[in-house]
Amino acid sequence: MYGVDLYRRVRLACRHEGLSQREAARRFGIDRKSVAKMLAFSAPPGYRRSDPPKRPKLGPFTDIIDRILEEDRTVHRKQRHTAKRIFERLRDEHGFMGKQTIVKDYVRERRLRLREMFVPLAHHPGHAQADFGEADAVIAGIEQRAHFFVMTLPHSDACFVAAYPAATTEAWLDGHNAAFAFFGGVPRSILYDNDKCLVARILPDGTRQRTRSFSGLQSHYLFEDRYGRPGKGNDKGNVEGVVGYARRNFMTPRPRFASWDAFNVQLEEQCRNRRGDVVRGHRESIGERLGRDCEALMDLPPAPFDACDRQATRVSSLSLVRYRTNDYSVPVAYGHREVWIRGYVHEVVIGCGGGIIARHPRSYDREDMVFDPIHYLPLLERKIAALDQAAPLAGWELPDVFPTLRRLLEARMGKAGKREYVQVLRLLESFDLEVLHGAVKDALRLGAIGYDAVKHLVLCRIERRPPKLDLDVYPYLPRANVATTAAASYMSLLGEGAP
Repeated sequence: MYGVDLYRRVRLACRHEGLSQREAARRFGIDRKSVAKMLAFSAPPGYRRSDPPKRPKLGPFTDIIDRILEEDRTVHRKQRHTAKRIFERLRDEHGFMGKQTIVKDYVRERRLRLREMFVPLAHHPGHAQADFGEADAVIAGIEQRAHFFVMTLPHSDACFVAAYPAATTEAWLDGHNAAFAFFGGVPRSILYDNDKCLVARILPDGTRQRTRSFSGLQSHYLFEDRYGRPGKGNDKGNVEGVVGYARRNFMTPRPRFASWDAFNVQLEEQCRNRRGDVVRGHRESIGERLGRDCEALMDLPPAPFDACDRQATRVSSLSLVRYRTNDYSVPVAYGHREVWIRGYVHEVVIGCGGGIIARHPRSYDREDMVFDPIHYLPLLERKIAALDQAAPLAGWELPDVFPTLRRLLEARMGKAGKREYVQVLRLLESFDLEVLHGAVKDALRLGAIGYDAVKHLVLCRIERRPPKLDLDVYPYLPRANVATTAAASYMSLLGEGAP
């Protein structure tokens, strides 16, 4: 292959000096055909094959290769054939006697022809795409995987990002609430993939059967849902791109925050700061184009959607209900009854009938048991022998005055003292720990060691009046029975020899 410099010198010699092609070939040491090509082209045109290459050894096997490559399009990309693996199968299964190189060349050519082509899309204002991504984070000192919800408005490239402990149904719902509030309106349509939290199943005609929770969200906000083809992430390429952008720019280096709320405050601020950027291919900033998106959004309803997962279950004999592999306690009075559960991102709410009976922080562990010790106090009052081994009370951190009160009660009354101590704890069913703590301190200071006295002191604190520990009104001490002794009884104390 001759370089462009030789082309230039040959063309100068023939056009300006008047050399013939024969004379030019002799001067530059090339053949006349090369001179003719140099006069026809100002630069080397490159190799041009007029006919497809002939592969006599591979020819009988090309249909087999084409079938393998076509089947690979339907499987996971990590399980697709390499050119080397195709060569090995042709050799071992079909008796191919050629070299690996011609197989590799053919596979490379066929894959280029099989690559999908795309139509450029125009994104109208007021429409959105949504998806979840993953990144590592340190929240409250614990290294864990953050699942972040992303909603984009492709017309403006504006985005909203929020991080969650898991990509659950309630996280999807909460992400929509937060995104709509962030943009100040509801998109007319949102494009999704076929996530199981949204799509219960795909029907034979291609329509989607939505999950109950997602149907409720859509009915609340009245947006249209659209879906990409299964396994085709490019159908929602805008949000896929922002997922990668958020991971590289918002979460590198690995984020460290005291809580998920603090993390999300930072993410929201980064989304706002991004509005000043000018995306490649546009002259306007994201914020300038966002104005047209916001004008096309639908109005928000008066209240956000109740972003929770709903389930119904029955309370076990241990006064526990199971939700997402974890057990949560309820008051023992509701044992064996039907209850409902609302699972929020950071809270689990349990109710019976129309009332709420328990609230717990949400656990994302597996086989975890989340107790509220107060739920078990009525049962412990009846089964006082279980007090020292009660799992719900293990790790219950109470102020130091409570163990002191228990020791004094048990020292005075034994088993009955344990029961009175539980009765004192049961005051937490009606009063705050701060109030009870102060009352117990007052009781210890006054030497009024008993349930009735503590209850009296609690009420005095609530009513803001001085205590009156009158034994007749507030029998805070156990009463002693004093027998009446007859005068004649004293005579027995005198012996016969007494004077």
